[in-house]
Amino acid sequence: MSSSPSNSSLLHTDVRNLYSNHHHWLVNWLRRRLRNAENADDMAQDTFLYVLGKPEQVAQLREPRAWLSSIAKGLIIDRYRRQQVEQAYLQALAHVPEQDMPSPEERLILLETLTRIDALLDGLKPNVRTAFLLSRLEGLGYQAIAERLEVSVSSVEKYMATAIRHCFLARASL
Repeated sequence: MSSSPSNSSLLHTDVRNLYSNHHHWLVNWLRRRLRNAENADDMAQDTFLYVLGKPEQVAQLREPRAWLSSIAKGLIIDRYRRQQVEQAYLQALAHVPEQDMPSPEERLILLETLTRIDALLDGLKPNVRTAFLLSRLEGLGYQAIAERLEVSVSSVEKYMATAIRHCFLARASL
């Protein structure tokens, strides 16, 4: 569905008004939560970048601050999770011999891939997530996974079915 020039102009006006009316409030809200002015400014900008991708939702807003804070909370969680993935990746790299160390470009690609996998698996119960990762990343069979997790093979089968269904639905919603 394409918007007409006048409709598009109204959407841009709505976004501009949302920014003008709520940017300062959002920055202050983020500063209280993040305790860092620079991170709060960055996160506010990230929030409004997200909003720019959803201008049609702005016109329908009844509670703009609730919507903006919800977006910002999600972005904070995403940033925190990315930092956790990055930290785990750097710890793993510390054990890699110098001659096997990936290039900076490869490290960035690997980190991005790990972050996407982490986001894709978000919401799975720990045993389901672990079973899936043991199967796909370490190549373990269901029996070995069952032994490692101290569960039955039929539980591993259920975990894998759940994880595969979750991944399929997550990919379909992208």
